[in-house]
Amino acid sequence: MRGNINEMKHRTEAFSSASPSSSCFSTVSLVMGRGPRLLSLSSSLSISFCFFAFLQDAVFLVVVNGNNNPNLTSSTPIDRDLYHSSSDLMEQIKALVQRHPGKLNIETVKSRNKGYQAEISVVTYCRGGRGNDDGSKFRILLSFGQHGRELITSELAFRILSILSEEQFLPNVSPASLNSILDKLVIKVVPMENLNGRKLVEAGDLCERRNGRGVDLNRNWSVDWGKKEKDYDPYEENPGTAPFSEPETQIMRKLALSFDPHVWVNVHSGMEALFMPYDHKNTTPYGLPTHQMKLLLEEVNHLHCQKHCVIGSGGGSVGYLAHGTATDFIYDVVKVPMAFTFEIYGNRAASSNDCFKMFNPTDLTTFNRVLNDWSAAFFTIFKVGPRLLGEVNPKVLPVSNLAKWVSIDDYLDGYLMKRSSRYGKKMEVLELGIQEIRTYFRLFLLSSVLLMFMFCARISKSKSTRQVITGIPI
Repeated sequence: MRGNINEMKHRTEAFSSASPSSSCFSTVSLVMGRGPRLLSLSSSLSISFCFFAFLQDAVFLVVVNGNNNPNLTSSTPIDRDLYHSSSDLMEQIKALVQRHPGKLNIETVKSRNKGYQAEISVVTYCRGGRGNDDGSKFRILLSFGQHGRELITSELAFRILSILSEEQFLPNVSPASLNSILDKLVIKVVPMENLNGRKLVEAGDLCERRNGRGVDLNRNWSVDWGKKEKDYDPYEENPGTAPFSEPETQIMRKLALSFDPHVWVNVHSGMEALFMPYDHKNTTPYGLPTHQMKLLLEEVNHLHCQKHCVIGSGGGSVGYLAHGTATDFIYDVVKVPMAFTFEIYGNRAASSNDCFKMFNPTDLTTFNRVLNDWSAAFFTIFKVGPRLLGEVNPKVLPVSNLAKWVSIDDYLDGYLMKRSSRYGKKMEVLELGIQEIRTYFRLFLLSSVLLMFMFCARISKSKSTRQVITGIPI
């Protein structure tokens, strides 16, 4: 789910008639240290004045990195008969790729930051293999499993890949018709973006949505990063120490920039909804592309959601704002013309402490229905998306001159620096430079707070220990 479960709990009635949305979890309150008690009233006032004058500039630097939340437990365990383990799922996907080398290939990218390492596997689909990718094909990037507790999303990724490889089939769709659509596409699928967080869930923390060191990957992107709403919950929405501080978001950003997709979909669970930008404000972008995005979502809603999915901007439809999300970055910075966040399942009737049941189907019938309905929905996007974008701009398809089959590792090593693109690495270097300046400025503010506090404390102490000389009458 894109945001805080408590906020969803408070606002779900606003749109429950339109969607069988769901919410979960009790909050964990963050107790901030208040500093030492001061006995002298005058000293207290002096130090308080100096400290709080700078506190408002430094408060956003506080980041919570706890990995465990003892107040959140799930009464429903993972059903191992329905859900693969993370290791088994990836092994199944790798075996699928090996059986279909003419359609699929896979690469695993690793990244490390301050002792924390993450890896992401990316599966690429292109009929006929690499030789048929002439740069004019329609490019689609799909990400699943960004939040560890949302197991159903990675199962959907596996189902879509199985259909792409023709080991499974969509009902009422002829293989010939499907192949005519897929011939024009290159699709990259990230089956499990948050592998470390998923392992924490499998170890028993079924309410965990963050990565392996307690950062919400859908708050770690740079657009409006770090802003906190009044009901901010650090367990749910910790944005990290800086934009792209996490290896997972670093890999995903570079993948998006190097692949240069026409369509991006970030897949979650927690409710049933079809969101377009923006998450950090309650409006949608202006212009014809927004109209085309809405047309596509209305088609999916009509064909596959029975018209009960919520449609609109993430910030405007749910009733709360989310800052630093992937979809807002993909749309605003990478300039992907169609950027979406899909919520594919939610159980509103589940208890607030039953996280697994809240975010994942727990019976075989519902499990299969969700996978069947939403895999069909994605193939509707594969069919309708290119047509709609072609109507906006007939030249949109051959827009990029990048070598699309360059590996992500080559990109990380600077390969794409030699090539021109809509958003090449020069733009990324500029963005990183700005982020570094922001980071140093925040460190400067924090240092100023600490120095001023020490200075005021020393002055206060010197005043309280100064000898008082009484007047002696002559």
